[in-house]
Amino acid sequence: MSRGEAVPVPGPGPGPGPDCEDTLDLRLPEGFLALCAEEEATRSGTTRPMPAGDPDGVATPATAPSAPPVRPAVPQDDDLLGHLADWDPVTTPAGAFHLVPVQLDRDLPLVARWMNDPTAAVFWELAGDEAVTERHLRAQLDGDGRSVPCLGVLDGTPMSYWEIYRADLDPLARHYPARPHDTGIHLLIGEVSARGRGLGSTLLRAVADLVLDRRPVCARVVAEPDLRNTPSIAAFLSAGFRFSAEVHLPGKRAALMVRERLLRRLL
Repeated sequence: MSRGEAVPVPGPGPGPGPDCEDTLDLRLPEGFLALCAEEEATRSGTTRPMPAGDPDGVATPATAPSAPPVRPAVPQDDDLLGHLADWDPVTTPAGAFHLVPVQLDRDLPLVARWMNDPTAAVFWELAGDEAVTERHLRAQLDGDGRSVPCLGVLDGTPMSYWEIYRADLDPLARHYPARPHDTGIHLLIGEVSARGRGLGSTLLRAVADLVLDRRPVCARVVAEPDLRNTPSIAAFLSAGFRFSAEVHLPGKRAALMVRERLLRRLL
């Protein structure tokens, strides 16, 4: 998944996407076990329907794979991100911050307005009428939970857009040595008045810590801002991420940024 998290910290690259098979997680997924059960049922004449998986995940328009390979379905009730909707607000130097999952009927106009800001449009490539942003959001909301779009609410005011996603289940995992449960972040500081004040760094650090606190199985938080977006890369560095590598993704060259659990108290 790649986007230009804009400080406006860019968001997605290969969007949280389709390829469970790309994960390095050695645990057999429940969807795979269910598939085996279905084949066994077919042989015994008692076939039952399988739950449908996410057809596309959330893919950045410029980086989405054109024909996702067939993969075992992931049950819709399999929470892949530790019940993000239940995560409590956190206190930051900038104020009380809360990740609130997007609701289309409530939030689409606001997110679409942010995506049409010229600075954001360069990296997110979602400028246009609301239908463009709606398709991007629905791909995640109707998916299997591997990517959750959120509003960032600071002291009660929505001011940023986030995508928290399973990087190890994303096409991004093809381009770096992914580890099981790696969690990715995309960020857009939506309100122009909130930019240029160091909020990107403050909130990135807070959200990375939140991910590590709420997902004990996750050892690393990763991001892949466009190499052209130097303010974004600077924000990640200030937030305790380190530059790991330059990666060539479909549609962009990105800086792979990593924040590791073992180093979180040192950086």
